[in-house]
Amino acid sequence: MYQILEKKVLPETVKLMKIKAPLVAKKAQPGQFIILRIDEKGERIPLTIADFDRKKGTITIIFLEVGKTTKQLGKLAVGSSLLNFVGPLGVPSEVKKYGTVVCVGGGVGIAPLYPIVKSLKEQGNFVISILGAKNEKLLLLEKEIQEFSDEFYIATDDGSKGQKGFVSDVLQQVINKHKVDMVMAIGPIIMMKVVSDLTRKYNIKTLVSLNPIMVDGTGMCGGCRVSVDGKTKFACVDGPEFDGHKVDYANLMLRNRRFMHEEGEACKLEGVQ
Repeated sequence: MYQILEKKVLPETVKLMKIKAPLVAKKAQPGQFIILRIDEKGERIPLTIADFDRKKGTITIIFLEVGKTTKQLGKLAVGSSLLNFVGPLGVPSEVKKYGTVVCVGGGVGIAPLYPIVKSLKEQGNFVISILGAKNEKLLLLEKEIQEFSDEFYIATDDGSKGQKGFVSDVLQQVINKHKVDMVMAIGPIIMMKVVSDLTRKYNIKTLVSLNPIMVDGTGMCGGCRVSVDGKTKFACVDGPEFDGHKVDYANLMLRNRRFMHEEGEACKLEGVQ
């Protein structure tokens, strides 16, 4: 059993939890994820590792309450335990010295960006971070990411904080100002697509972290398959990071909407609001 040691309510329906998982924390690296199950009747859901502490043996997860399981998870209190907590899974981020790196995070995608920003800075990169959200209240980990950033920008749809507009608008300004060696983008699919379309024009290496529908996390079920450069890849074992210029975003968006109706019915059946 994996005990919940800490819980914080972040903007609106976003929750942060620190889970006691010493063996997972011992091997965890930036860019990886876990798959958890609340109880014997629960479904398996993947969540990216937002932080880890090897000394304390903890894994931090940050999640949006959007479906049946995440809503149930969000109601658990400190001291409660999860039945399964498998990981670390996936290929770790390729963290090395690139030069000038721009890290772009949108929405809940800001959470998994944090350990990557931290590691890139520790490798001696000049790190520029751009965080985006619909409004100021939905921004995550501002202070934490800014601490490891040489330049730090915020974009909100409504202009309530930082620049009014999208992260891609700020990225364009950064590209005009700096010679960018690499871009890392994590967030909504459409955001990653727009960022990749922009960087393709300048031939800037771009990595995106994909979070498609996933079941087993070991490449067996095929649920997380994505099309990259015309080839079928599995996000759980080949990713979750891929070349942003080669991802078929249209196919990815279509597949991620596949079970929306069933998810809604499951929430109704369980009485989860």
